Amino acid sequence: MITLTNPRNPHVKQARQLQQRKVRDETGLFVVEGIRHVGEAVSAGATIEYLCYAPDLLESGFARELVEAQAAAGRRVYALAPDVFRSLAEKDNPQGLLAVVRRPRLALTDLQPARHNWLVAVAKPQDPGNIGTIMRTVDAVGASGLLLLDGGADPTHPNAVRASLGALFWMPVVSAAFGDFLAWARGAGYQLCGTSEKGALDYRAAAYRRPAILLLGSERDGLTAEQEAACDLMVRLPMAGRVTSLNLAVAAGVLLYAMQARFERGS
Repeated sequence: MITLTNPRNPHVKQARQLQQRKVRDETGLFVVEGIRHVGEAVSAGATIEYLCYAPDLLESGFARELVEAQAAAGRRVYALAPDVFRSLAEKDNPQGLLAVVRRPRLALTDLQPARHNWLVAVAKPQDPGNIGTIMRTVDAVGASGLLLLDGGADPTHPNAVRASLGALFWMPVVSAAFGDFLAWARGAGYQLCGTSEKGALDYRAAAYRRPAILLLGSERDGLTAEQEAACDLMVRLPMAGRVTSLNLAVAAGVLLYAMQARFERGS
């Protein structure tokens, strides 16, 4: 294993630059920090360009074995001085392990209804933490993947990666324009279920069927009139108190578990 002590080393510099979305978009790379998250990336078979670890900070026996196994398998592994590693870390008290990972470039045509029969699509999400939490919930309910429509926050932002708790590495995440998404979904026979405070159906009464896509709008603006018109179902979450809406990720969780219950009943 090579020891890097110079903060201007090209690999250290690259990992630091990946804090910027522009660099992530240009290179297709992103940083995964923390023992659990790196472990999930390795287990899922993600394309890891290299690992960086700080021997003086890495206290976990599991993590040390992971580093050794990756080095033995021919993966590039770099040992960093503690101060150099801290210059890369997002956390104040880093665990001493991070990976630079290549993001898969997937298209809508890579998804097939027979295999990916329950998806979530979000139009212009603004909060990367919400994206990560939705990925985590998609995994929890047994849905098939996440679609990000018309831009918005980056699913490889550090907050999204952390919030996903590794789910990012186990599901397809596809970015697309809404028009392309709609044509593809219609052609593949998906039921589109949209959400709005003015939706015609209580979410508990909707007749969800697979293949299905839960379509959510952005945190601030919700779905556009065009997007609502494209949906087969429009459901609402009743608000009994004074608030008029839920956090996007919370709403996604409520709706996904309702859909799961309906699918399990087979009706």
